[in-house]
Amino acid sequence: MMPTNKSTSPLRLSVSTWSLHRTLGDYSVYGPDAEKPLTATTDKRGEISLLELPARLATFGISTLEICHFHLPSQDTGYLKELRATLEHENIELFSLLIDEGDITHPQHAARDLAWIRSWIDVAGQLGAKRSRVIAGKSSPTAENLQTSVQGLHQLADAAENQGVRLMTENWFGLLSQPVAVHTVFEQMDGRIGLCFDFGNWSGPTKYEALTAIAPYAESCHTKAHFSDKDELDGDDYVRCLDITREAGFSGPYTLIYDGPNPDEWHGLTRERQVVVPYIHS
Repeated sequence: MMPTNKSTSPLRLSVSTWSLHRTLGDYSVYGPDAEKPLTATTDKRGEISLLELPARLATFGISTLEICHFHLPSQDTGYLKELRATLEHENIELFSLLIDEGDITHPQHAARDLAWIRSWIDVAGQLGAKRSRVIAGKSSPTAENLQTSVQGLHQLADAAENQGVRLMTENWFGLLSQPVAVHTVFEQMDGRIGLCFDFGNWSGPTKYEALTAIAPYAESCHTKAHFSDKDELDGDDYVRCLDITREAGFSGPYTLIYDGPNPDEWHGLTRERQVVVPYIHS
């Protein structure tokens, strides 16, 4: 049975640190196999640091944020407390910690990756994040791999619930690359996870039909516009995807995802915001 997309929070704009990776400086998307998982340079070489981002977001007029795990320069308790206090001081809601690596369906390293992901869910709890998004698996969506993913997701949901965090996954990578696989996983999770609905992840002639099929699961939306090499925003595609969320009764944050060629990321986010705002205030 498909879910009814009930409102748990008001429609609002959000931004991911992925959209500001150039502004934040050098970064490396690392996973559980990294020899040096944290680099002090991550928070130093950009125009602003992660600790300075909440104030900049407040000035920009957006009060909801998603943070990619690799943008955190430290898991030290003191740093996490300082970042949480800064977010609270600027009235910035930390909606989700995005755990952008790990493969809980890996044939050899699933247990290692589960433990690594759990450690980041603990970080999400310390930061006061409402959600944490994990990868359901990078393997192909065979029946066996889907069951392995479901088992791992239940373990991660336990860890998240212990931290007061709700678990999410995303229509991303091999395992959840098809609507039928998304349905298979969500039907066995008993409502314990939500979907981070990213309409920039899928393409091809069946894109809109496929996105429509999974949109009712969405609790957040990674709202990514396509930009050409000449920095032209594909408005027709963007609006068509946004219409899918409206028709599904989406009621969460629209997280602007900018990855265009223009290095001025704030300008790119402004252009996306102009298209998305009517879907919030209509």
